[in-house]
Amino acid sequence: MKAFSVSSVLTMALLATAEVGMAQPSAMSRATLDGVALDYVMWGVGEPVVLVHAGIFADWFKPLRDEPALTGHRVLSYHRVGYAGSSRVAGPVSLAQQAAHLRALMRKLGIPRAHVVGHSSGGNIALQLALESPEMVRSLVLMEPALPVPGLGQERLLSTRAAMAPVFEAYRAGDRARAVDGFMRFVSGPDYRAVLDRVLPGAFEQAVTDADIFFGQELTAVQQWTISREDAGRISQPALSMVGAKSKELSPIWTERHELVLAWLPKAEGFVLPDATHVLHVEYPRAVAEALAAFFARHPIKAP
Repeated sequence: MKAFSVSSVLTMALLATAEVGMAQPSAMSRATLDGVALDYVMWGVGEPVVLVHAGIFADWFKPLRDEPALTGHRVLSYHRVGYAGSSRVAGPVSLAQQAAHLRALMRKLGIPRAHVVGHSSGGNIALQLALESPEMVRSLVLMEPALPVPGLGQERLLSTRAAMAPVFEAYRAGDRARAVDGFMRFVSGPDYRAVLDRVLPGAFEQAVTDADIFFGQELTAVQQWTISREDAGRISQPALSMVGAKSKELSPIWTERHELVLAWLPKAEGFVLPDATHVLHVEYPRAVAEALAAFFARHPIKAP
């Protein structure tokens, strides 16, 4: 297979954008799918790329919209059920249901196959889609997915519960801002807020508004979601496991999840982003966009 450099991909992307005039994303659109409505935005031209955001912040992927490396692709970014303007659903919402929402959205928008990028719990949803509808997934990018890691041990479990206890206590007491901040400090370290407020102004306030979705639905869904080595072995698509170097320093769980993807998925490769934490594409959108574009170029979507 012919290899492409990042610079050659950028050149082709800019030429395509100049010809068609679709580089910049438009305002949010809305799709109604089997009783739920999802807000979404698309931009660019070329091979489809679908971005599946993590919990807490609805606009995790917004920093990628202005990155030239991705203008050579038709990018779909959407708000998952319960986040920002998308429908809220009473009761439990499993990650399998979220994968079904994604599948329905892709079909409605005429995207039969795409490169699927999932961050944190969004990575779990991307994996679920690949398991249930492999024909719709050309490649997978898993950005620090929230995977269950076998054999953590009692000491690690107790330590995690102790660290998270003040977060859940704050949420139960109705202090959503303190709960969101505590959770983000736990997964991303104490310095996440400075870059978040600079790059995504208003995102923290939206997260506080959406806190019931995250703490009341999503965390339970992530805890209940499982994948076995046998399941992962059925995912034959090329996969990129992306992890921040500072995440690996912050907690061994990120290294363990990264290594699990590399060991379990047959066609997985790894990418470590220097100096990055769990908010890696907010901290370094250009580096992330260029890594994505290079990976997609190595695994193009072939015509049927």
